[in-house]
Amino acid sequence: MASSAAIASAAPASAEFPPILARLPMILSVVGGLGALLGILVPSLHKQFAFSWLLAFMFYLSLMLGGLFLIILHHLFDAQWSVPIRRIYEHIACCSPLLAVFFVPILVNAVVAGPEKALFQWMHSDPSHDHALMAKQALFNKGSWVVVSLVVLALWIFWTHAFRKASLEQDKSGSASCTRRMRVLAASGIFVFALSLTLGAILWMKSLQWQWFSTMYGVYYFAGSVWLTVGTVFVITMFLDRSGPLKPVLQPVTYHDIGKLFFAFTVFYAYIAFSQYFLIWNANIPEETFWYVLREKGSWWGVGMLMIFGHFFLPFLLLLRIDTKMSFTVMVPLAAWAWLMHFCDLSFNIMPVLHPDGFVIHWLDLCCMALMGGLMAMWFIRGFKAHPPFPQKDPRMAECLGIHVSAAKPHGGAR
Repeated sequence: MASSAAIASAAPASAEFPPILARLPMILSVVGGLGALLGILVPSLHKQFAFSWLLAFMFYLSLMLGGLFLIILHHLFDAQWSVPIRRIYEHIACCSPLLAVFFVPILVNAVVAGPEKALFQWMHSDPSHDHALMAKQALFNKGSWVVVSLVVLALWIFWTHAFRKASLEQDKSGSASCTRRMRVLAASGIFVFALSLTLGAILWMKSLQWQWFSTMYGVYYFAGSVWLTVGTVFVITMFLDRSGPLKPVLQPVTYHDIGKLFFAFTVFYAYIAFSQYFLIWNANIPEETFWYVLREKGSWWGVGMLMIFGHFFLPFLLLLRIDTKMSFTVMVPLAAWAWLMHFCDLSFNIMPVLHPDGFVIHWLDLCCMALMGGLMAMWFIRGFKAHPPFPQKDPRMAECLGIHVSAAKPHGGAR
């Protein structure tokens, strides 16, 4: 019978990154930064830069929020299968201060930019001549937009770092109080998460076309965010398994569990996306249907079809089999495909405002994506190297490893 000493043998190992992989985030940051700087300096590119920056921001915000949700999910259900990879969630979520920095250009555009270069045209519209804006005036005014945006970002920074702080304290002391604290944070955080994510999605993306109504938009953004993050976690887990840090604590079933969650959110996203479309189209209210009418023009129709078949049917059919969820040959390309699909999905939501005639990939889109992606990767790697790669004294680790630790006898002996 295995003893508790076997857990101690799972000593942390340092991650060894191949030279090209270690340099890639810096290369992306420099190249993307130069392109973004050009977008800032050239007046004719200002509006394109604003939309490209917003697109990249909402993309990487999805990853951060997905990481936060997976932490909350882990502690709410007292899960054991995700204990070895919990630190990955924590480091992704703790990119929240970096996302707050990324938000600064969006904030500056909202406060300073004139109507010809502004992202949010409603800030330059007279509510007395716009019934839709008047009805939402409590939230859709410049003061409320700025205050709520800053509060939302502050909440994410607090919750993500509170989770990691308690997790790292648990590594040192193994105290049950750390576990209880994380469960309390999760119990309260799930409500804060739901409200703050919805507000962020409405204020920063949905309000680009403020006349539109959708009560499901926050859930829609949430579903796509977690789907993207789960696919990303699978690839990071595989790399850290092969390079050494997670090898002592990973079981084959861990990959299957991540794959099942990926499959679940593939279906959930499709359900929410279809429900939103069906309810709006069936109600046939002009204030709602115009949003979809715009996205059926030009090549946006093709992007919509790509979402149906590429965002749902392809991953759904691939993930139906048990063995594909554990196949790196299938899952790694599928995770890369998830990045492409989520980029197309956010483009479908944001870019028709700027390019109503069809889908356009501007070089500034790629530069902003590269800049934020490179900086976020460096932030993640720095956090990962600074702390143990997996929880050291989590009470569910033994169960996750299939180790049975016998209970102590009344006189202190152990079987």
